[in-house]
Amino acid sequence: MVGRLRKPHGLKGDCAVFPLTDDPAAVFAPGRTVWVANVGGDVVAGPLEIARSRVYHREWLMAFRGYPDRNAIEGWHDRLVLADADTLAPPGPGEVYLHELAGFAVIGPDGTALGVVSQVDEVPSGVMLEVQGKRREFLLPFRKEFVVEVDRTGRRLVVALPEGLIE
Repeated sequence: MVGRLRKPHGLKGDCAVFPLTDDPAAVFAPGRTVWVANVGGDVVAGPLEIARSRVYHREWLMAFRGYPDRNAIEGWHDRLVLADADTLAPPGPGEVYLHELAGFAVIGPDGTALGVVSQVDEVPSGVMLEVQGKRREFLLPFRKEFVVEVDRTGRRLVVALPEGLIE
């Protein structure tokens, strides 16, 4: 997921897109291919070739080849923009794609196994990890103060949990 479609803009098929990527200039470049999906992840349109794009305040304005006017994109309000992961820059050291987190081992700073990430949820306050622990499941905010280290190769997260979270 690289963006969220906000609303049509103007009459010539442009739509406002809120970027969910750290490199929107590359991801939303003309000629790139994207897909439109609903919040359940089902693709509803695409592949779409980006015909033009430009920065517009905190968002981007994009138009797609073959969608010449506002009516063609009207139903895409609040849909997600997807891109093929192979066309994106790989995550840097200590970074991970959110969809990869399911199955990561969760360990404490002392090496104690705490559980396994079973689900990743995006909530208004950020990303929340559902962790299946030894005794029960618990929710862990995916934030710097809790996730100390991300080991993408080893598929593990080193975490510093708040007092009483898993008791």
